[in-house]
Amino acid sequence: MRHKKLENTTSPYFIGVDLGGTSITIGILDINGVSITKKKISTFGEKGPDAAMTRIAETIDSLIEQNDIPRSLIKRVGLATPGTMDIEAGMMIAPSNLPSWQNYPVRDSLKVKCRFPVTYAHDAAAAAYGEFWQGAGKGEPGLVVMTLGTGIGCGIILKGNVWSGVHCHGGECGHILIDVSNNARWCNCGQTGHLEAYASATGLIKRTLDFVMAGLDTSLCERVHSVEQKAEIPKILHEEADAGDELAQKIIDETAFYISSGLVSLVHTIDPSCILIGGAMTFGGEKSKIGERFIEHIRQGFKSRTFKVLAERIRIDYAKLGPDAGYIGAAGLAINDWKAEGGENKQDD
Repeated sequence: MRHKKLENTTSPYFIGVDLGGTSITIGILDINGVSITKKKISTFGEKGPDAAMTRIAETIDSLIEQNDIPRSLIKRVGLATPGTMDIEAGMMIAPSNLPSWQNYPVRDSLKVKCRFPVTYAHDAAAAAYGEFWQGAGKGEPGLVVMTLGTGIGCGIILKGNVWSGVHCHGGECGHILIDVSNNARWCNCGQTGHLEAYASATGLIKRTLDFVMAGLDTSLCERVHSVEQKAEIPKILHEEADAGDELAQKIIDETAFYISSGLVSLVHTIDPSCILIGGAMTFGGEKSKIGERFIEHIRQGFKSRTFKVLAERIRIDYAKLGPDAGYIGAAGLAINDWKAEGGENKQDD
């Protein structure tokens, strides 16, 4: 008898793995993109990559067993990881948030441990593909998904295919140069003037602290002075802007301006049909008045400095899938590889 969760699904099934610096999300989807189950586990990066691959494989086995899915109906795993990589070789090269994982053969290691073929992708590209396949960018001929968090990630989908570039660095849009002055802000990568130095959560926190240190008398400054965890500052900014604090609103508006500056350079290079903004730092997104103000300022800043035809035709909106985009997209890319290998012609009855 078929497990209840498998009702209204279509075999075969695929697994998506979104590996991050602190957590890993693992999910099972059917061939049409219907999510059956998912689980989040801790990365424990300090224990090393081999230990993480073992726990991913164990979690995959557990999810398969819990949902009564025959292993023969699981055809492929999609794996998405952060950092610099060699996708063709299946190697993590130098992930900044997992420093002890350098030059690690992540694809083949997981393949051995989970006993399924593995498709490998950059996490930002996987998230972008998730939005293209099942999210707010469904069917777009040219899609850019920019994710705002500790850093700035970006995935590019052109005519249904991920564009990773010749050296697997395509989509590193957080490092678009937006300030060429001598006193430009330092980016975490060690260079100056990059978009990430201004519009990531890290950059936003530093800019906010600069205003606070200037001694301005606002409710925002009072709260920032008293907060223990600086990582809470973007949340405080949202709350204070929502309550009407003009400084908080100004900082968020400036952040939107910086993002629009990066997008102008990006679209003049790629010429997409749609740009989606996602990640943890969207100030509530479309469900919040500050989130709506934020993306409207991005749109206006973009329109004021690009070609008229691009301003009129390129849609800028919020992404839809949230943190699920990565594992969904990874599974979708695995499906593509399975089909390319003739999997549909060998499909089980």
